[in-house]
Parts: sequence; structure tokens; C-alpha cells
Amino acid sequence: MAALSAIADKGKARAGSTERPAAKTAQAESLRHSPDLATLAQLLYFSAGITRTKEFPGGEIHFRAASCTGALYEIELYVVCGDLPGLPAGVYHFNPGDFALRRLRAGDSRGALMAATNEPGVRHAPVILVSTGTYWRNAWKYQARTYRHFGWDNGTLHANLLATCAAHGLPARVLCGFVDDDVNRLLALDTQREVALTLVPLGHVDAEPPAPPQIPVLHFETVSYSKKEVDYPEMRAMHAASLLDSADEVSAWRKSACARPPDELRTEKIFPLEPFADDDIPRDTIEQVILRRGSSRKFARQPVTFREFSTVLDRSTRGIPADFLAAPHELLNDLYVIVHAVDGLAPGAYFFDCARGALVSLKEGNFRDDAYYLGLEQDLPAGAAAALFYMADLRAILERFGNRGYRAVQLEAGILGGKLYLAAYAQRLGATGLTFYDDEVTEFFSPHAASKSAIFLMAVGHSAKRSLVMPK
Repeated sequence: MAALSAIADKGKARAGSTERPAAKTAQAESLRHSPDLATLAQLLYFSAGITRTKEFPGGEIHFRAASCTGALYEIELYVVCGDLPGLPAGVYHFNPGDFALRRLRAGDSRGALMAATNEPGVRHAPVILVSTGTYWRNAWKYQARTYRHFGWDNGTLHANLLATCAAHGLPARVLCGFVDDDVNRLLALDTQREVALTLVPLGHVDAEPPAPPQIPVLHFETVSYSKKEVDYPEMRAMHAASLLDSADEVSAWRKSACARPPDELRTEKIFPLEPFADDDIPRDTIEQVILRRGSSRKFARQPVTFREFSTVLDRSTRGIPADFLAAPHELLNDLYVIVHAVDGLAPGAYFFDCARGALVSLKEGNFRDDAYYLGLEQDLPAGAAAALFYMADLRAILERFGNRGYRAVQLEAGILGGKLYLAAYAQRLGATGLTFYDDEVTEFFSPHAASKSAIFLMAVGHSAKRSLVMPK
């Protein structure tokens, strides 16, 4: 077991400092291509670590760095690495509870992931992080809809991970294409309960890993989540329908990442964004932003400025380094917005034209009641300054990517939502992710969104009271 607690304490102390972090200095000089154990600890802590606890009548609850539906944290992280300073080569499971890595396999198994992905980034990565989803941990509350939550919750975690990697000058790329059975076998997963979702190669070294090793079957005792589990076979069926069975199939799938035509605009009543310049926004470190991030539980119904809102849209949609995107700025999701209280912008429904960096007016009016209803009859999307709906043409995506496109579009929406969290909290605004009535969202934004399905919903604005801002 590799204990990371002392490193985590150092990380938290540094994150709270007003001094420029060492990682930023290193970034200015050169990219840190291979992380050591201290850097790896920072990445794990600020993406999936426990950042605070809260006492409730029923006991103590731990909250993590990234948001998650119902604070159930069904996403697990595994580390596959060669020899690193302070960490021998092996396959490890990350346990946020005691902030430690537990070794599952000794030796360098990166070759197995190289064969499973056929991806140059894995071939030269000293570390690969693998995320998995555990069905029952989320399904006891959200039932079969948990499969969508895999994408959302894995995405918000990856938004934190990518931002922290950028702060450390560490190259990273999200991989959704891999041979599922090979990765699940390497991690010794019981695929009836837990499945691999994504891989993220970190860093770059010239040396390639050794040939794929023999992967003996491992059996680990686990503690049951509850005395009785309810089976939702629809989740496993959805996952099985999108499996990739060979490296050749992975390569063919990845070639689907081609540019798509822009939406045909139905109006030219546009409002170009006016985001803050980098020098005009708060200079907090990404660690400081993550540590104060939490899902708003009530909004103050106060307006945000157009520049603040523009900055949220601009920074959260600048792109994602992922194998299902032709270029970082190319996105599968489109963004539709109900504006309630943005200075200089009339209340109404808008489409965000990402290519032009502008909001396109679809219809004007006070739609707070509509936002309340669309957001599963919750006050949050009605009380916020704006409610943002991520929508996608699933038919076109499935034709382009096959069934695995469903995983990619849900994951992307979660990453975009996670980036929105960070962009909002960097400006000391509040934000929260929500669920919704699917068909009604499409109907509201039609005819412009007539061919699209609702994927994710975020609300942003001023939180009503600081005491009411709690981690999700």
C-alpha cells in the first residue's frame, strides 16, 4: 500500500497559499512529462479526493473534489504505471477514504493497455489513470438512470483532472475507445457490478513499455454495499451494446472522430460573448477553486454580469482533449440556455453558437416557470441567473460512432458541466448540476432543437447564502 496522506496534507497547504504554486513555475520553464508520486497524489486528490466532511444527525458525510449525483461517488480510479519516483511499477486502486494506493498487480502492465487502446499516447505515457463505474452504489437511488450518471459523474471528475494536469504542465488525453474485456481483466473487475469507463494517459516519455504481460485471474474479497442489491439489467445491457472487442475495432471506432457540420441558424439576432481577458479574472490557483467548489442549493435570483456569464461559457467550452473529438474545440453536445438574469441580455431562450462565440436568440420572455418544470420541478434552474442544457443529436452520433457514441456524448456533457463548475467558482459564482424531463426540454427549444435529446443540465448564478453552498 502506498500511503499518500502526508503528500495530500502538503498539497492542501500549498493550495491554500497565496503564493504562486511550484507547478505553475515548472510549467513556465518546461512541461513536466513524467509525474512523481507527489504530483500523482495532487492529481488524485483534486479529482477524486475527500476535500471536506460534514456532520449530520445520521453521521458524518465525506464530500469529494468533484460533484456527483446524490453524493454517491460511484466512480473509482485505478493507476497503471511504470516505475515512478516513490512508486514501483504496478496496477493500483485509489482509495479516497485513507488516501492510499493499494497494489493489485506488481510490475509494468502498461503494455496491456497499449494493446487494448492502440493509442500513441498510451504507448509513451508513464502513468495511465483508469476510471470505472460501480452500478449499485448509484442505482439504489437512481435505478437504471445510473448509466447516464456514469457519464456525468465521470465527466465532472475528469474536468478537475484535466484542469489540474494543465496547472502542472502535464499532458493528458481522455480515451473512450479501448478493448473493454482486456481492461476489465487487468483491473480484476466483476463486470456484473463494476466496469471500466475511460483511460487517461498522463505525461510522455520516450521509452515504450515492455510487451504485454500475462494477466492471471485475481480474486479479491470485497465488502457488500448493502445486504440486498436490486438488479437493473438495463444498465448492463446498455453497456454490453457498446463494447469494443479488438484493437482493430478500437482504431476503426476512433476514426469516426471527424468534424461535423455546424447547426443551421434560424436567426441572426446574435450577441457575441464578451469574456474577461485572462489578466482580468481572479488569479486563484486551480487547487483553491476546487477546494471551495460545491453545488449551490439555492440561488439568490440576482443578475450576473454579461462578462461573467460570457466567461463561464467561453472557458467551459474551449475544448476537450479526447479521442472521440477531431479537434479539442470540436464538441458532440450543443448548448441551449434559458436566461433569467444576465445584465445586458434580455430574458429568453438562446442557442450558443460555439464556433462564433455568440448567443443566438430563439425567443424572448420570462421562462422561470418553464425552467422550474423542465428541471424536474426543482427551484434551482428557476432561481439561477441561467439554466444551461447540453443537447445532442443522438441519431447522428450513433450513426457516426455506433453505440459507443452514447458513452462519449454523456461523458463529454459531464466534462463540460465540470468545466462550467470551475469557471463559475473561479469568479465566485455558484453552480449545480441537475436532472430534467427529457422530451419536454426538446419541445421547449424546438424547432431549433427538434432533432436533439437533452443530455445534461447545469444552473449558474449567485448562491443565496454561503452556508447553503454545500458539496454535492
